[in-house]
Amino acid sequence: MPESRCEIVRAIMKHMPMSKELCLRCKGGRLLCGRPACPLLAKLMVRAPVEAKLGESIFGPSPGIFVGWKGYPKVLAGPLTAVDEELAGVCDNPGEWYGLSVDEIVRLRSVLVRSKAQVHVRSTSKIAELSREIALAQQPPDTEVRFERKPSFSISFSPFTQPLGPSAPVRKVELAENPRIPAKVDSVAGDELSSTQALKLLYDSGYDVYYLTKVLSSGALGYRESRRMVPTRWSITAVDDTLGREVLKEVREYRVVSEYRVYRSTYLDNHFEILLMPRRWEYEMFEGWAPKTLWTMHMDTPAINAEHEGYHGRSDYAESEGGAYYAARLGVLEALRRMRRQAGVVVFREIYEGYIIPVGVWEVRENVRRAMSSEPERFQSLGEALSSISERLRIPLREYLKRSALLQQRRLDEF
Repeated sequence: MPESRCEIVRAIMKHMPMSKELCLRCKGGRLLCGRPACPLLAKLMVRAPVEAKLGESIFGPSPGIFVGWKGYPKVLAGPLTAVDEELAGVCDNPGEWYGLSVDEIVRLRSVLVRSKAQVHVRSTSKIAELSREIALAQQPPDTEVRFERKPSFSISFSPFTQPLGPSAPVRKVELAENPRIPAKVDSVAGDELSSTQALKLLYDSGYDVYYLTKVLSSGALGYRESRRMVPTRWSITAVDDTLGREVLKEVREYRVVSEYRVYRSTYLDNHFEILLMPRRWEYEMFEGWAPKTLWTMHMDTPAINAEHEGYHGRSDYAESEGGAYYAARLGVLEALRRMRRQAGVVVFREIYEGYIIPVGVWEVRENVRRAMSSEPERFQSLGEALSSISERLRIPLREYLKRSALLQQRRLDEF
């Protein structure tokens, strides 16, 4: 295998080496590279059926769009077209993915072919307008796409967005049917509203963040003179942050919870412990990374990131945790709104060695949503709650307490 210039890739290869000689000896059966499954066989199983359907022209349902960020304000954007019609309804909807393995998620994303055309974010070109119609559609409309060249099979990963499959520069896009846009969405998009007002109206009408992310990304919301396409990775966090702030306005009006509660969830080697405390709203999130994960491959000891906000929220970006901070916060706030209560909240997120491939912040959001929909443990003291949490954390609780703004030792009179 050629030497990589990326420190993370070099660390992965050092910890889990692959080479032509090693692969020949292993043949996918002995897992000599240390991975839980052979990546070459997995790639072949996904690749063959998709590659057979790739051509310079593709006809199929388009469940969404993708807007890149490089070169902003001139970006690569276009529809995502499914080459497997049966998977079109789920392959761009992470709200339906909880419980799937990484391999199953990669398979879902591999059937989506990304069309790439360079457009200005304020463009009114045909492909920009078609992208907006696709993003707003209630069901994936059938689309005919002609490319400059046959898309080549590939899968790319990001800590922000879902994995991306094959792509190619687009020559022409045509809708084979009129997209069915919900009347409420059409009305809101046609009104002179700020993007915040529009997102809140649609969210309160039952539209989830995954749909709203596409709508915002397409440039269909906001005052007309300021409308523009929003790169997908930015729109994901923008929706989480915007809706979180709006829901928080309601939550701050509710009574404080009367006890300490602990919720938990584990999925895709991410473990969550969520503590609610009988205090006015404040929020803190920890990310505890085990050594030898994707981002800590070169480390021998755990790494912990911490971000927090007080009663009135925060004005700066949660730099060390990024989109995960806002995705988790929204999941907690949704639950508090259902309870009609407010609380001080601490989220412990531990990421373990098996989290080698990032799948996007949807995993954080859905883990927290799943945790908050379960029956909690209930305690009368902070000490009891933290003692229970510490039994399930791999990193010693004292390491979190040393970094905590909400759980400082002077407040732990019972622990």
